[in-house]
Amino acid sequence: MTSATTRAAGVFDSVADAIGHTPLVRLNRVTDDIRATVYVKLEYLNPGGSVKDRAALGMLLAAERDGELRPGGTVVEASSGNTGLGLAALAAARGYRTVVVVPDRVSEEKKALLRAHGAEVHETPGLRPVDHPEHLRSVALRLTAEIPGAWFAGQYDNPANPAAHRATTGPEIWDQTDGRVTHFVAGVGTGGTITGTGEYLKEASGGAVRVIGADPVTSVYGGGDGRIWYVEAVGHFLHPETAVDEWPESYHTDVVDGIERIPDAEALRVLHRVAREEGLLLGGSSGTSIAAALRIARTLGPEDVVVVVAPDSGQAYLSKYYNDEWLGSLGFPLTGEVDGPTVGAVVSELDLDTDLAAVPSGATLAEARALLGDRAALPVVLQRSASGPTVVAEVLGSITAESLAAAPETDPVAEHLGAALPFVGTTEPLARALARIADHPGPIVIAHEGRAIAVVDRARLIENTEQKETQ
Repeated sequence: MTSATTRAAGVFDSVADAIGHTPLVRLNRVTDDIRATVYVKLEYLNPGGSVKDRAALGMLLAAERDGELRPGGTVVEASSGNTGLGLAALAAARGYRTVVVVPDRVSEEKKALLRAHGAEVHETPGLRPVDHPEHLRSVALRLTAEIPGAWFAGQYDNPANPAAHRATTGPEIWDQTDGRVTHFVAGVGTGGTITGTGEYLKEASGGAVRVIGADPVTSVYGGGDGRIWYVEAVGHFLHPETAVDEWPESYHTDVVDGIERIPDAEALRVLHRVAREEGLLLGGSSGTSIAAALRIARTLGPEDVVVVVAPDSGQAYLSKYYNDEWLGSLGFPLTGEVDGPTVGAVVSELDLDTDLAAVPSGATLAEARALLGDRAALPVVLQRSASGPTVVAEVLGSITAESLAAAPETDPVAEHLGAALPFVGTTEPLARALARIADHPGPIVIAHEGRAIAVVDRARLIENTEQKETQ
């Protein structure tokens, strides 16, 4: 194997020259009875903290070469954080201003890191269709048009994105494994990493290397219906009001031999195991990718070598994937011990409907009032045409009888949304959950593995608990 000491011994003229040459680290304990070798490529060791440094550099150099970005110009990007961070760091070193548009679901750590690099951060609501003026790309394009000398990086459709991985990530993996790599696994977001790296490895191996995409279970890439998920920076969300679902030009589907669809809960369990058993604190999409790599590796023999990309560090997600309050509020597996009964244990004893009582976003106020009935409040959810029980992640807000009182019955409910009802997760200790929502006396949403599954009045949880204590 090629030594990974180059980075430690290197002396570089700029931060741009320090990008790449990230090490491979073998997984030894989470592999259980797996016979194949599984390596993780630690992309968080890039200067900007993620694999996106490679694409950011490639796109920026191409824009300079082509005259699209000139001295004193402004770099604009729509990003879930990492590409924005890579561009902000490089732009700062080269004298450019940076403007990054992020969705409101991005971790607080990422937004703080962007601002620390001097980037101007614009936050826009998530769950918007592609053509909506508040959609991530729409806001970024508007800002590009308004700012003199601005250049829109456009990672989703910029050919310099996959080209950067064809030129760097692929050759590094091939050299580091002495050409022994048999399977390459990466998450699919913009598609740049899996496309560029996969193209190089297939060419270098004469087509022998198999390329596997790791995708959230509801993402459209792997055949899901496009519902939202909670692991950032991977997958393809599809809003039900999007007229034409256009996939990124950076993603070449012909390179991918198969896709493993990974639920958020599985990704987070793997993420927590890797931190505690391998000493690797990684970001959420790394959990998705490593879970997929482990699935593939279980079907392979001792001669096989699996390389999986870990895009970024868990340090950018301490408030989310490693925070039991955040995990518990959504019904995800916790990192620590559970003290006392969980919300899920109590809810299982209540006679709740199996179908979530909710108002679809396309309803009129007349329809919303009928659904509300004598309830105090109901969540309003993004309307989809899925059959079966209503199990949703996309809660847009709420309605109450008071909030609808004076509005015309023909108005769309989406124009009269109140704040979303608080979420309480099935894995959360009940005492902690009740303390967290102490200021909310009314209905709450019960969540399991990131999906709203029921609405229950807080008083019912308290009543059930008090009855058990007196028995």
